[in-house]
Amino acid sequence: MVKVISYLLLILSFFSLNGCSLTADNSFSTPTTQIVIPQVEPPQTVAIIKPQIEIAPPPLTPQQVESLWQRIAMQLYFEQPETAKIKRQIKWYLKHPTYMNRVAQRAQPFLHLIVDEIEKRQLPLELALLPIVESEFNPLAYSHGRASGMWQIISGTGKRFGLSQNWWYDGRRDVYASTHAALDYLEYLHKFFDGNWLHAIAAYNSGEGRVQRAIRKNKKAGKATDFWSLQLPKETKDYVPKLLALALLLKNQQHYGVTWPIISNQSQVILVDTQSQIDLNFAASLADIDVDYLRYLNPGFNRWATNPTGPHQLLLPVDKVEGFHRKLNQSAPKDRLNWVRYKIKSGDSLGLIAQRHQTTVTVVKNINGMTSNSIRAGKYLLIPISATTTPPTFKLPVKTRASTKTHVVKSGDNLWDIAKKYDVNYLAIATWNKISHKKTLRLGQKLLIKSSTSSTPPSEKKLITNIRYKVKRGDSIARIAQKFSLKITDVIRWNSLNTKKYLKPGQMLKLYINVMETNS
Repeated sequence: MVKVISYLLLILSFFSLNGCSLTADNSFSTPTTQIVIPQVEPPQTVAIIKPQIEIAPPPLTPQQVESLWQRIAMQLYFEQPETAKIKRQIKWYLKHPTYMNRVAQRAQPFLHLIVDEIEKRQLPLELALLPIVESEFNPLAYSHGRASGMWQIISGTGKRFGLSQNWWYDGRRDVYASTHAALDYLEYLHKFFDGNWLHAIAAYNSGEGRVQRAIRKNKKAGKATDFWSLQLPKETKDYVPKLLALALLLKNQQHYGVTWPIISNQSQVILVDTQSQIDLNFAASLADIDVDYLRYLNPGFNRWATNPTGPHQLLLPVDKVEGFHRKLNQSAPKDRLNWVRYKIKSGDSLGLIAQRHQTTVTVVKNINGMTSNSIRAGKYLLIPISATTTPPTFKLPVKTRASTKTHVVKSGDNLWDIAKKYDVNYLAIATWNKISHKKTLRLGQKLLIKSSTSSTPPSEKKLITNIRYKVKRGDSIARIAQKFSLKITDVIRWNSLNTKKYLKPGQMLKLYINVMETNS
């Protein structure tokens, strides 16, 4: 009973706590207090404004920039103080602006090819400037030391690094082949001198033996062995500063107030394999270019055709390669060379016949399946001949005489279209007018346009170049003439020599030589 009463009291206390009471009829009543439920407004949509952040495009790589010189400048490697010798060379370059114009004109077809190969080998890009110091990018350059080509390679070094030199072909003048050989040699020198690039470059000029002896001499005397401390020939002591001065000028153009002539960062030429011997005149017609320009791009060939035994590779302008391949594939093998059926006469010899047809005994024998030099009058020989009777000539890029025009910007004009109209480079227009090539042109804006008229100097119309030859002990007029395939009378006439007097060692002679006829 107690438990029941306790249970009822617990229930009553529960209702009391919750505001309820019992009525007379034992029903429950609830409080009259009203519960007000607050009215909550529905949430409003809030616009979240994100800050506008402009993401800058990634910087251009050296391969993506528009100027080939800039591509080189971005990858220069050497850190050298601006010594008195380098300053002197910089001063000279700044005083001779036409020098770089001439160099850039000659370098334009070949520089991209050279830069590509240097980058593949991961070598310092300063090496791309070396042909400027060596030859001013002249593929026909020939020095008194008998070095030849753009990279000025002597005969022995050329053979050592795989460059053929024969009656048909001289690999030292082949731009593609000589570039590979020169870089092979520089890599060898870099390793030889334990990674010292200045020693390697000095040795490229004067030979590793001479530089090595100078290093040993300084070591023995307890002196420094860096390049600047070595006792080397004057030519070599100037050679390295010339290269370093060019690198500084290229890297710091604004500082020195100099603008390098425009060369587009695009491949200009492609190496094409013709698979067999081909007449250069026929090759030029297939490529739809002038034969003189084909020979300029391929200065390694001495004669009217590629070497019978190879190489049969030609450098051709990029935009001509597709057409060349198409026409070459459509041509018959017999079209690649012209042939003559020669009837052997009494008194003939293979040597005379070959000389008469500008070929060699070996070629005549190979073509006719001969195993000996014996020939009989009345028999016939098949002999390859040139497609033209005109002797081969060789023209360097022509010197130009500049003229100027003014272009007034019209609606819709841009640098690209203006450049096409005047047949010039659009980057060059930007340079001439000191504007950004990316900037929008203004209506009525006046732009300076430079054009040129070509004039080929007589000295560049033939295969002739002049050199200064230093007479050595034991030299005679006859021996010098024989060495360079010259006439004795010409050597005497050019130098006003007295034939009754002996030449003296150290005496300087002026010689005019045909580089195509010089085989060493």
